Amino acid sequence: MIKITYHGHSAFEIITGDHSILIDPFFTHNKNAKVKPADVKADYIILSHAHGDHIGDTMEIAKNNDATIIAVHELSEYMISKGYKSHGMGIGGQREFPFGKVKLTIAHHSSSLESENLYMGEPAGIILTIGDKTIYHSGDTGLFLDMKLIGEMHNIDLALLPIGDNYTMGIDDAVKAVEFLNCKTAVPMHYGTFDVIDTNPEEFKRKVESIGKKCVIMPYGEAIEI
Repeated sequence: MIKITYHGHSAFEIITGDHSILIDPFFTHNKNAKVKPADVKADYIILSHAHGDHIGDTMEIAKNNDATIIAVHELSEYMISKGYKSHGMGIGGQREFPFGKVKLTIAHHSSSLESENLYMGEPAGIILTIGDKTIYHSGDTGLFLDMKLIGEMHNIDLALLPIGDNYTMGIDDAVKAVEFLNCKTAVPMHYGTFDVIDTNPEEFKRKVESIGKKCVIMPYGEAIEI
């Protein structure tokens, strides 16, 4: 059994039998997060890209837990230069870790460390295969046709998709992404944190269900199991 907790924005905590994994752990400046970085345990932190609302509290959590950061090569090298344990990957690459497999996909967005104006490689989506379950965290992205290929090659149990618009897919494009991915369940993310991405997840749920797919709106700080 895998336990998945949503901490708002694009931040998820995934707990397997032996490991705790964080994706994009943005807590401190996330008005919807119910936890503080000091309260969070992690063996691994996976980053989709370098923007501040996705790196978030990575450094503090990694230091507190001696966690390994998994990210695209340039972002990984930056983390190593700052003294953190990190494993770099490339788009399309897959690697087996003690908790399962990580594969990075394309994502149509950007990736820079704004505070230092540094380019940090390509943004990424994340495919996690843990036991017989597959989770797809798309990262910040617009809709792209290769989502159909991702869905054909991976039996996706849970797709975590942005719906906030402006910086990423909006609701209608995210619904099309659900269709392309042919996932079992869709979960909306990257909405409601800031005014510019304040869209309605209930509208997304209605539209996903209208194409015969399942959607779960995860309350902040609460978990589901798959």
